Amino acid sequence: MRSIHKRCLTAALLFVFLLTGLVRAGAYKNFKVAIYTRAMEVQKMKDPEWLESNWAVIGNQLAVDKIYLETHRDGVMPDDETLARAKKFFQDRGICVAGGITYTINEGNRFQTFCYSRPDHRKKVQEIAERTARHFDEFILDDFYFTNCKCESCIRAKGGKSWTQYRLDLLTEAAQSLIIGPARAVNPRVSVIIKYPNWYEHFQGLGFNLETEPRLFDKIYTGNETRDPDRSNQHLQQYQGYGIFRYFENIKPGGNAGGWVDTYGASYLDRYAEQLWLTLFAKSPEIMLFDFRGMLAPFRKEMRAEWQGQGTSFDFDAMIAPALKPDGAWKEGTTYALPAAYAFSLVDPVIGMLGNPVGVKSYKPYHSTGEDFLHNYLGMAGIPMEIVPEFPAEASMIFLAETAKADPDIVEKIKKQLLDGKNVMITSGLLRALQGKGIEDIVELQVTERKALVRDFAAGFGPPVKSVKDILIQQIQYLTNDSWEEVSALSDGIGWPIVHSADYAKAKLYVLTIPDNFGDIYSLPPEVLSRIRETLMRDLYVRVDAPAKVSLFAYDNHVFIAESFLPGETSIRIVLDDKYKKVRDALSGEELTGKEIPGFWGRRSGKVSYEATLKPHSFRVFRCE
Repeated sequence: MRSIHKRCLTAALLFVFLLTGLVRAGAYKNFKVAIYTRAMEVQKMKDPEWLESNWAVIGNQLAVDKIYLETHRDGVMPDDETLARAKKFFQDRGICVAGGITYTINEGNRFQTFCYSRPDHRKKVQEIAERTARHFDEFILDDFYFTNCKCESCIRAKGGKSWTQYRLDLLTEAAQSLIIGPARAVNPRVSVIIKYPNWYEHFQGLGFNLETEPRLFDKIYTGNETRDPDRSNQHLQQYQGYGIFRYFENIKPGGNAGGWVDTYGASYLDRYAEQLWLTLFAKSPEIMLFDFRGMLAPFRKEMRAEWQGQGTSFDFDAMIAPALKPDGAWKEGTTYALPAAYAFSLVDPVIGMLGNPVGVKSYKPYHSTGEDFLHNYLGMAGIPMEIVPEFPAEASMIFLAETAKADPDIVEKIKKQLLDGKNVMITSGLLRALQGKGIEDIVELQVTERKALVRDFAAGFGPPVKSVKDILIQQIQYLTNDSWEEVSALSDGIGWPIVHSADYAKAKLYVLTIPDNFGDIYSLPPEVLSRIRETLMRDLYVRVDAPAKVSLFAYDNHVFIAESFLPGETSIRIVLDDKYKKVRDALSGEELTGKEIPGFWGRRSGKVSYEATLKPHSFRVFRCE
């Protein structure tokens, strides 16, 4: 509790400086803060008074290092004089300035994009890129550089290709010939960035090409918006705000310039703040706030969550205290810039403690689909995931979801891994996809057409444990004594594998049965989740046993973060190798008390556990020594 209060006090003190205008660009030591500005707001900057007064609202609450000024969106194109004046305004205040482009015709019409097969549209795309390069040495494409067009011109140009392949080829060509090449011809110094949105599982269908584009563009940028997982249309899990940045960083190491978060879709302000600090936990060097207009929007006191006041990381009352008048009324100009600044001041010292992120390597081939966004559900269950675009042969344990089926050589790669003494875990979805394609050479398992509705589980030598609800799973059939159930689901005297293992050469192939509803992973008993973590994370130095919706972020300098997305106080058990003698709360210095975990048959387990608690929607930072 003391560590949480200390953090809140530190953040509140820095906050006073922010609100009194004593902190400016460069206020945060471990990351940069940027704001994106739509063409509509850039055009308003033609009025110096509008610009001066509105920037004062943002700048008096939030330290900003960089601003992106958009040159086109939905046909709105600020004139050259306005762009030049706005650019000078910010540069005079020590703020870096870059450009931005949104290639939409009508964003409100289901994100209507340019048609890259029509000569007139292609000409316009190129002109926008050239004009932007004249004004800026760096510009970014907002995440609408895709195409959903199926006009007659596109139908003719597609020919016999699938829509996916046609669009992948088309957007790669257009990036080179209409955007990057023309921009560099106008301004040889220009750096061109492409920002990708959060729906990465479906990119290929709209032409986002993660295989070719990161090599063409100077940098990439990550759309980290996860919003509310229940109420938003995409239902993206909170962990994705971390996992997607790590995935894109692995696609272009050192070239992932930042993470982008908007203000939309968060029922409570701490959900907005969570998106910001999850981006930074992934070691994003810059965080982009969308947008200038959003930073001017007032928020409501009703966005204070019901668990506030319980010592949570995001302390709503501490945040608003400097923004209140003596009579309790808001000070004029209190906007979304306030919670952004509060979240940044809270986590800045944390980011400075973190090494390089580590996690379980998971191979996702380019343009692959299957078990959409599954990695994020596992991340929410306490398994830190590192999605990679190339097969990670160096890893001693890898995880393969159904997406791995896109690699025609995946069975041979699995075999080679096992022959080299390295373990592999695959999902029931991948097992089903590989049936009849050689997986039988490793183990004769079959995903049947039968389903089971289960609530009881055998996760060890003790009595069965129960889930909080019935869970629908596929039944996997196997040959007794050729492979083994490690964790079983039970119903009416019958059982089916949840975690299954098969020996092959020097290693083991594990199969993880994924519930039909991925969200039911959260309903698995803690004992089952613990066995899954123990199997999959055996090469990581730390494991956190807890209910689902407690995530672990681990780093190579033996610092780790445990974060709860649950609404109540949660007890966790930190499990470490016994070579570590101490665990401390890295912010408060509090030392945790360890207890050796007994092994089987009188043997030492080599593991020590430490008990800790997490407040609702809060994180703690630990260091093991």
